[in-house]
Amino acid sequence: MSAVTTQSATEPAAATDAARGARPGAAGGIAVPKLVLASASPRRLALLQQIGIEPDALLPADVDETPRKSESPRELARRLARAKLEVARDAARRNDTLRDAYLIAADTVVAVGRRVLPKAERLDEAADCLRLLSGRPHRVYTAVCILSPKDRQRERLVEARVRFKRLSSREIEGYLGSGEWRGKAGGYAIQGLAGAFVIKLVGSHSAVVGLPLYETMSLLEGEGFPVRRGWGAPA
Repeated sequence: MSAVTTQSATEPAAATDAARGARPGAAGGIAVPKLVLASASPRRLALLQQIGIEPDALLPADVDETPRKSESPRELARRLARAKLEVARDAARRNDTLRDAYLIAADTVVAVGRRVLPKAERLDEAADCLRLLSGRPHRVYTAVCILSPKDRQRERLVEARVRFKRLSSREIEGYLGSGEWRGKAGGYAIQGLAGAFVIKLVGSHSAVVGLPLYETMSLLEGEGFPVRRGWGAPA
């Protein structure tokens, strides 16, 4: 993985470009702006890499994810994405090499009605989630926020509808044994074994994984980031 954390983000050979939050272009060309992902999620990193975007740094944002009283799942996703962006922004501004970088933050919430499912850390949490999701539809809300070097903040909320097959006790026990549920919203990872549980998906698959690619790319492109630079053609 070529992305680095701010603790080791040093580029003495390109100090001028780094101070502007950009990495030097090939053969002394136009400098490419830097980009920071406000997450330690390997899934979000892999999704960005899938569309040819390699973050220059990862700045995980530790925020309290407890829902507020009467807060809807979509409001929760928006609030947490904004909070993560704010934490990452403060950290980036304390680092000369990242001060003017583009920032991306996102949060994913799985809900049945207005009930927000946890990011399962315990076996019993994951088991409760799977039993609740068995044979019924649920919604996944992913909010993505970006901040440009000019301090323009933009965001999108993406909603996907997912329906699981009715799960047998054997299927639930097997999935719990895989360990894939750990740290996942709703106690499952659609990109893994749980993909076999999905009868129907309406909306963005990448949003359910953790980062809506179309919306993220559109936001970055709208603020001038060269999103297609890694595609082998002019951005």
